[in-house]
Amino acid sequence: MKKFLISLCMFLGVVLPAFANTDAVAWDKAPNKLNDLSALQHGAKLFVNYCLNCHSAAYMRFNRLKDIGLTDKQIKDNLLFTTDKVGDTMKISMDAKQGKDWFGGNPPDLTVIARSRSGHGGTGADYLYTYLRTYYRDDTKATGWNNLAFPNVGMPHVLWELQGQRRPIYEEVEQHGHTTHVVKGWEQITPGKMTAQEYDEAVGDLVNYMQWMSEPDQSNRVRIGVWVMLFLLIFMVIAWRLNASYWKDIH
Repeated sequence: MKKFLISLCMFLGVVLPAFANTDAVAWDKAPNKLNDLSALQHGAKLFVNYCLNCHSAAYMRFNRLKDIGLTDKQIKDNLLFTTDKVGDTMKISMDAKQGKDWFGGNPPDLTVIARSRSGHGGTGADYLYTYLRTYYRDDTKATGWNNLAFPNVGMPHVLWELQGQRRPIYEEVEQHGHTTHVVKGWEQITPGKMTAQEYDEAVGDLVNYMQWMSEPDQSNRVRIGVWVMLFLLIFMVIAWRLNASYWKDIH
């Protein structure tokens, strides 16, 4: 029993701080554009150009992008590297050793990243939407970047040219007798290629694409589920009337 309690304390000592680090800020609600093909196509373009350099999506094939309205020619001309084929999976050339040497750890596969996390009453999409919008300059870090949603993150801000460089503005707040620092806004150090609104919309498109990629048949599943529920409802009425007709002369 004593060994069990010691092990439990060690487990909580490791796990709880990890959750505390990644739950540093409340998550913003990600926009839902899973039925907007143009938004999904824009998200796919951002994913290939900015994410697929270091992160793979090994369980997604390029030709699956035809489900969001792209043709084989559009995929080949705009989203493929010269050595890739339309039927290939979204893999990268960087191996695990290179990832560990360069970033301190192998960048995770992003195929189902939007479904792999929940918390703060939000979804994985909400976390990604918040995470990609809360990077800030931090010269104490090796990459020069830090993140409010994932403090001490090893990944640099790959979208910084679009968003520009920012730093958070803190204010002191008394909570339960303790003084804490809460982010009340942002200071723009250098401008990006996009306005703040344009950047938020672009990140929304990217996150929606990753959400679609994690379950491409999600819309079909929902549609089939609705028809199944309607069938069961109609069948229940028919079965109820048949049962009433069968037992009407039996007392």
